[in-house]
Amino acid sequence: MKNDLLLEIGTEEIPARFIPGALVMLKEKTIAAFNEYSIDFADIRTLATPRRLTLLVKGVPAMQKDRTREVYGPPRKAAFDTDGKPTKAAVGFAASQGVEVASLVTRVKDKGEYLVAVIEQKGVAVRDVMAEILRKVILSLTFPKSMRWGDGNLRFVRPIHWILTIFGGETIHFEIDGIRSANITKGHRFLSPGSFVVKEISTYVHLMENSYVIVDQETRRRIITEGITRLAASVGGMPVMDEALLDTVTYLTEYPVPFLCKFPADYLSLPKELLITVMRDHQKFFAIEDERGRLRNHFIVISNTKEENAGTIQAGSERVIKARFEDARFYYEDDLKTSLGARIEDLKRVTFHDRIGSLYEKTEKIVRLASSLSGLFFPEKRAKIERAAWLSKTDLITGVVGEFPELQGLMGKYYALHDGEGKVVADAIVEQYLPAHSGDGLPETDEGSVVSLADKTDNVVSFFAIGLIPTGSEDPFALRRQALAVIAILSEKGYPITLKELFRRAEEGVKEKRPSLSDEVLKFFLQRIEALYASQDYRTDIIQSVLHLVGDLPLSEIKERLVTITKFTGEAAYNSFLLAVKRINNIIPDLPIPGVREELFTEPEEGTLHHEVTKTRAAIEGIIRERKYEDALKALSALTGPVNSFFEAVLVMDKREEVRLNRLALLKEIWDMALMIADFSKLTERI
Repeated sequence: MKNDLLLEIGTEEIPARFIPGALVMLKEKTIAAFNEYSIDFADIRTLATPRRLTLLVKGVPAMQKDRTREVYGPPRKAAFDTDGKPTKAAVGFAASQGVEVASLVTRVKDKGEYLVAVIEQKGVAVRDVMAEILRKVILSLTFPKSMRWGDGNLRFVRPIHWILTIFGGETIHFEIDGIRSANITKGHRFLSPGSFVVKEISTYVHLMENSYVIVDQETRRRIITEGITRLAASVGGMPVMDEALLDTVTYLTEYPVPFLCKFPADYLSLPKELLITVMRDHQKFFAIEDERGRLRNHFIVISNTKEENAGTIQAGSERVIKARFEDARFYYEDDLKTSLGARIEDLKRVTFHDRIGSLYEKTEKIVRLASSLSGLFFPEKRAKIERAAWLSKTDLITGVVGEFPELQGLMGKYYALHDGEGKVVADAIVEQYLPAHSGDGLPETDEGSVVSLADKTDNVVSFFAIGLIPTGSEDPFALRRQALAVIAILSEKGYPITLKELFRRAEEGVKEKRPSLSDEVLKFFLQRIEALYASQDYRTDIIQSVLHLVGDLPLSEIKERLVTITKFTGEAAYNSFLLAVKRINNIIPDLPIPGVREELFTEPEEGTLHHEVTKTRAAIEGIIRERKYEDALKALSALTGPVNSFFEAVLVMDKREEVRLNRLALLKEIWDMALMIADFSKLTERI
């Protein structure tokens, strides 16, 4: 007979951001506990509202499975004497496990032999162990922040008020820190605050709905999505959808009811992003826009009450949003009184980092590096890039960004346009922060790309210079993310600069220099490059084959080699060429050897191979300069036949030192040519 299990942990309001992780953990801990106790199940679901974490498990058998448990005891050599009789160690171990000495077996562990007691355990009724399991599951839950309350010792995300437990139609009784489990739950805090009994698990969801609790978060999410879409359409618009906001309001409410509200149209003169930020981040309201992306003077509130309270909700929300918009307008209009250019000097009064300097000094380094890069890439754009770099951090000291830090860069763009700086400079100011996260878009303009490169590269180099290097999971200055952003820009934009040269130029502006700084930063970037390309589904061995070139070639060329080598590994000639070139690498020495001397050739295959190598080298150098890597691989793989013929006919390790070194030098020329494309020793054969 199969039974169902219901567990509900009733709490005070849990922060919305903690609930998704709690749902995952509750499910994982339950599965682990069921596995530990050898209990099967058909299905498991976790549900949550701000006031409850719910577990539903279906198809649980009445009995545990029979289990075999192995317990390791003393080493075999200590368990028996020289006559093979059991010692006190063996007898005592057997007695402690309730078995006979004769039943003990020997197992090999850690290169030694040990006695093992094999204990057969018959399954017991699941009902008899369910209290123990549920108690263990609840106590194993952890949260980013937890608390203790009253006189108890239990730590949980919020105080627990009740525990509902039903298995197979019966209540499972246990106690945690003075809280006794029962078959009683509570409804909505305000709309149905009383307690009530749950007799059947099948009626649980329906009973909760009758008490104004939509316990399934996916149902609440659907209600919210459909509601805001309908209300926005009623005023000729559509909601500004935001997945993070949708998640938040889903976990802030037990009985979500969307209400349409309105604000005075004159606030639409403020920047759209500013209004959306106020509504979304500060009030958890959904903005509405028309089909052309223009903001409407309506918004949607997700309440946790009934529809008949619409008047109160709307009046309160409109009053609050108007006050917030007034604050935003005050800061915005006050900011417009001072141009960004006039704020540059004020950056001297703001500390970027106590060991790196002020925000003004940080800006100076951005300008210096951005100017240097623009001179290398496109000198004609240098003036605009330098201007954007000078203004890049000035909006950080404006009122709006002080109040709404998430608008950095974007407000700089608005202020730059207001000051007459022009669209190119304004776009570069906002694009300096791109890409802001994994999967984010790159700067669209060269001006924005260069300022972004300068800012992020300077950050990494400057923090490495003072020893603030990411370790383990600690990365307080987001240097890993910024390194990935630099890699992405250089790879996709094709700018002709190597990482070594980029770091050298950035290091010129650093106060605290040391000889190994660039090497440390390059190693840090190599780790990021390897991870980034792996996430793009390139084979690990192919990535490894080009890493030795990363510091000396532009990243766009590295990316092109990855693409070409990936394609080459699927061609018919790949395996035979790889075997031949690896054979060369296995035999050539690491130490320097003299160059090839034709007069020392004694076999015709030597001359044939040397002729092909000379011809190939002359062609391949030009092909690589033109970045025609596919043609370079074809030319190189054409040496497979001559190389194999050479090995079949020629004894490389000749007793005569001159002849031996000459043959090794010939092979080394081939390997050096191959290294210009990739380190083929890292590649694996195609199966």
